[in-house]
Amino acid sequence: MRTGLLTEGGYPYASGDAGLWCDRLVRGLGQHEFDLYALSRSRHQEEQGLLPLPPQVTRVRTAPLWTAEGDGGAVGYGRRARRRFTEHYGELAGAVCAAADGSASGAVADRFANALYGLAELAREEGGLGAALRSDLGVRTLERACRAPGAPRTAREARVADLLTVAGHLERALRPLSLDWYGEDALGAADLCHATSGGPAALPGLLARHFCGVPLLVTEYGVHLRAHYLGQGPGAAPAVRALLAAFHGRLATEIYRRAEILTPGNAHARRWQERCGADRARIRTVYPGMAADGFTEAGEAPDRADPDTLVWVGRVEPAKDLVSLLHAFAQVRRQEPGARLRIVGSPDGPEGTAYLGHCRALAAQLFPDEAEGAHAVGCNPVSFDEIGSPDAPTLPEVYASGAVVVLSSVVEGFPTGLIEAMFCGRATVSTDAGAVVEVIGGTGLVVPPRNPRALADACVALLRDPERRARLGAAARARALELFTVEQNVAAFHGIYLEIVSHCPVRRDLLDASGAPLPFAAPAESHVPAHWPATPTWALPTTEPAR
Repeated sequence: MRTGLLTEGGYPYASGDAGLWCDRLVRGLGQHEFDLYALSRSRHQEEQGLLPLPPQVTRVRTAPLWTAEGDGGAVGYGRRARRRFTEHYGELAGAVCAAADGSASGAVADRFANALYGLAELAREEGGLGAALRSDLGVRTLERACRAPGAPRTAREARVADLLTVAGHLERALRPLSLDWYGEDALGAADLCHATSGGPAALPGLLARHFCGVPLLVTEYGVHLRAHYLGQGPGAAPAVRALLAAFHGRLATEIYRRAEILTPGNAHARRWQERCGADRARIRTVYPGMAADGFTEAGEAPDRADPDTLVWVGRVEPAKDLVSLLHAFAQVRRQEPGARLRIVGSPDGPEGTAYLGHCRALAAQLFPDEAEGAHAVGCNPVSFDEIGSPDAPTLPEVYASGAVVVLSSVVEGFPTGLIEAMFCGRATVSTDAGAVVEVIGGTGLVVPPRNPRALADACVALLRDPERRARLGAAARARALELFTVEQNVAAFHGIYLEIVSHCPVRRDLLDASGAPLPFAAPAESHVPAHWPATPTWALPTTEPAR
């Protein structure tokens, strides 16, 4: 089977997101062929180069989403093409500005879809859309939709600067429409398109389905629409936020309507997809696969953890709410004076660096350096380390150094750090954010976010009860090995690939002139997951034993 793997800002770039997951999937499905179609997010990402690829990857094609200018496709537009562009883009903008409540939601979704595919067909014929989307014609078309009767108040109040910002964002989001990936020598030759996220990464899959009938599989471990909502900072104008949210919502609805199967990484992502109109019958939850080897070794080794140490591991950023963790630890120290807290992680960008400095200052304020005697050197019960430092050489050793692993986030997607701790057989205390409850499944303590008292009480309960810690750690390790390994992830996608191909309609190139399937055009063995020898075994020469 040939699979077109679609990514945005990720695999196969060396600095991409979700690179490990995609690489493990491709390597684990060695019986299939993969063509990679990657959208890059920055010049730096492209300069970092690609990861080493396995032999089953037969083709890699890339395209940038970060360049400032369009592709110049509107330069040669004639009058008829300009009229078609105005019609289709006006319909798309009108669908973005229209209310989609009640019975009108289906009509709005159809309007958006027709406009999207109309723009794709125009781009295919004229060589691109980039310059047209950024042109005065495109901005005026967008403005007319915003000023039309029935448009929401925030859209009607959009200023010229807001319209230019929205037009630039739409040009980048719709850039896959202008790519030359949809012929029979590219995605059209694939048996299946697998988009590793929603949004722009799934757009090539939509177009391959529209132009060539290739079935589409969409995997979302972090819901693209939710990420867009969280990424809109408070400085964005209300009109910009409203219009872009509506666009990404319409796009997500179309992706979920057309995909043969959706594979969210957890129930939290599944609920987002269902709220955007995804059919429950076409949803299969597939948990991310993680390499467990190094962590399970730590879980199988004799327990050498300090029974009074709490461990926090992750990216240092405000969403992790280390401030609440430090205040909770102050309450823990009142009940357990010998307790210690290890914070291990690197800051996430400039904001994370500033937040780390704030947390260090708060720790110094809450916990002055202590000494056992008048002649001893004082030390702080809270330590800050990074992975790779002498005190924190590897992640398994960090998890194994503490009795309890703590997560204090207020916003969380899929908590990979918790799964790593579970592989190591550690009891956990977590806040109820994102997919935490689904991952823990009763093998750890869960408290409300932004509640230092509840977090402190849960930590103290486990620090005082080593037998309970051992039971929870063993149960957590068994759960992680059953649900969250690379092997279960690869096996799940192998079955889904075969399910989609077995149910998809016969391709047009396998039909005769009358529309009937050609006999033996697609031999059954072509879909069996194995490499067949060039010469069948029954045709090989045999050696008769001497008589």
